[in-house]
Amino acid sequence: MAKLLIQNGRVVDPASRHDAIADVLIEDGRVAAVGTHLDVVNTERFDATGCVVAPGFIDMHVHLREPGFEHSETIESGSRAAAAGGFTSIACMPNTQPVNDSPTVTSYIVERARRHAIVNVFPIGAITKGSAGEELAAIGSMKSAGAVAISDDGRPVMNARVMRRAMELASSFHLPVIDHCEDLHLSAGGDMHEGLQSVRLGLRGIPACSEDVMVARDILLAEVTGAQFHVAHISSRNSIAMVRHAKLLGLKVTAEVCPHHFVLSDEDIAPYDSNYKMKPPLRGHLDVAAAIDGVVTEVIDVIATDHAPHPGSEKMQEFERCPFGILGLETAIPLTLGTFLHPERISLLKMVEMFTTAPARVLQLDRGTLAAGVPGDVTIFDLDSEWAYDVNRSYSKSRNSPFHGRVFRGGPVATVVNGRIVWRRDSE
Repeated sequence: MAKLLIQNGRVVDPASRHDAIADVLIEDGRVAAVGTHLDVVNTERFDATGCVVAPGFIDMHVHLREPGFEHSETIESGSRAAAAGGFTSIACMPNTQPVNDSPTVTSYIVERARRHAIVNVFPIGAITKGSAGEELAAIGSMKSAGAVAISDDGRPVMNARVMRRAMELASSFHLPVIDHCEDLHLSAGGDMHEGLQSVRLGLRGIPACSEDVMVARDILLAEVTGAQFHVAHISSRNSIAMVRHAKLLGLKVTAEVCPHHFVLSDEDIAPYDSNYKMKPPLRGHLDVAAAIDGVVTEVIDVIATDHAPHPGSEKMQEFERCPFGILGLETAIPLTLGTFLHPERISLLKMVEMFTTAPARVLQLDRGTLAAGVPGDVTIFDLDSEWAYDVNRSYSKSRNSPFHGRVFRGGPVATVVNGRIVWRRDSE
């Protein structure tokens, strides 16, 4: 029976509120025990002295591009980038080619992940066929094949009647509905946040209200249908305020924020640098402050990356022509440490919760804790080591990141999936 003993680390498990120096024993791929001075013979050992030992981090918003766009990313390369970023589980969006709108595509992703991924991969199915926003996809069949949620991410469902029917059906299957909230009519032709900076750069703007009106619509539909509604990559202060109100009403509404939306604003954009182009766009400084406050006040539940790889042949074009999206898996933990933990805005326990129990709760996964018997997924990271991010050494097949060369304090040390060390910093 394979055994791994992680020793002398600061074990932080939000599910049990545990935060103390301890050992973690994993046997045959599952957590066997958490305690002090565990004495086990014939086992692989990892000395985590000076490090945080947490349940495996979960990124519930990743684009793996396979099938169809393997030149940007594959399930294998994306999983390696995830492991290097400290993530043991990722949920992949359906905007592939073909779109993941059927059990056939869902099963293909599950099987490819089983063969080639070094972390756990959970497919998210499309809401509508082809993500065209017109006819509902095979939601029940996709769930049976392994889908953990539904979303038309990147191509939001504009028809409110279709979205209502999707929420009703998803509710009957106990699946969360994840929406990229954007009114495509209001944002049409835009390249960056609509504001003073877009005027200065002469670029077409994407107004914050294009997000706000869709968040409002979907919250109202969630109230009518009783569905579990999750706001993807929230970026606007008004949207955050609406989620706060929905929670006060007791609705089943949750939200995620991406690190780039609480670290950067439109004022940080290097002029016409396509690595700063994403959707939702980098917002104004008031929106950044609202995102930070939303995390601190627990309005925002989850931190997710929206990892969106694009090769240089596509990304390194004029700002107006290049696709939206940036890499996110390998920089999420240090960006979060720098924004929230080091300034003491939130506790370490709360930070770990936003990467573990919170996404596990939204997606209804049997992970995100170190309780005995659960899969042996563990994220080990430190709080103080200084290092510089070199995007050219990324495990991703793409290089589109605005954080190249940034010096971080703290980051991933090792990633354990089902009791096996799949990445460690000292082996690079």
